[in-house]
Amino acid sequence: MKKIIVLLGVLGVSLSAIFVKITDAPSMVLVFYRTLAAALMLLPAVCLRFRGEITRLTKKEVILCVISGIFLGLHFTAYFESLRYTSIAASVVLVDTEVFFVAFAMLFIFREKISVHGWIGIIAAFVGSVIVAMADAGAGSDVVKGDLIALSGAAFMAVYTLIGKVVRKRISTTVYTFLVYVSSACTVLIFLAAGRTPIIGYGKEAWISGIGMAVFCTLLGHSVFSWALKYEKASFISTAKLMEPIFASIMGMLLFKEIPGIYTVLGGAVIIFGIFYYSRHSE
Repeated sequence: MKKIIVLLGVLGVSLSAIFVKITDAPSMVLVFYRTLAAALMLLPAVCLRFRGEITRLTKKEVILCVISGIFLGLHFTAYFESLRYTSIAASVVLVDTEVFFVAFAMLFIFREKISVHGWIGIIAAFVGSVIVAMADAGAGSDVVKGDLIALSGAAFMAVYTLIGKVVRKRISTTVYTFLVYVSSACTVLIFLAAGRTPIIGYGKEAWISGIGMAVFCTLLGHSVFSWALKYEKASFISTAKLMEPIFASIMGMLLFKEIPGIYTVLGGAVIIFGIFYYSRHSE
């Protein structure tokens, strides 16, 4: 039963690309809606059950949570923006290469060694990314731009993950994610204000998109993974998350008639194999 719940969580996360596609609202506006809605949904629990923990946080922990939230906001923005230029299949699979940015950070910053199996996974994912990029190059410069933006989203997510590994040792999931979502919402709001971009006036589709992502992709998606780590192996969670590009691509074909090219499918399959192989041998 717990494994089925994890798969439902993957399905929830996979809906993110679909929610972005249903509206023309700017990417940062959607990030603001999503993170603000998620923070507001967590606020009652934080006020009723975690007030004591909030007051015990150190200045360093708060600063790290804020920085983590900034990078999560940048990740969402880059991911959503990439979907304006490239296909759902290419965007989702490239964003999922985040695990390798984390691996290189662990290698160069924390001096942790990468095993031979790990390098095989990394090389496979790199080759797959090249195949996707070469396939998209023939579709125009905007598509390649989308691929590069998706990769930047993976890098931003890696920073968020690395900070989370440090901070989550002492802070509960609820408090950490609440502070991160508040920080993300404030970050993108500042950017929107600086760019004089309105935060309203995009129609009901934008609100549906933001709230839908907060509920299905955040609370019933990412939060499910955090819950499941108590009962399932991390390798199973990592492997299950590889279904996200498959779910998202199928929904993209059914709803938007986005049929990825053969080389995009091939490159995506190689990337998924690389992530699977790396995750399988890194636990």
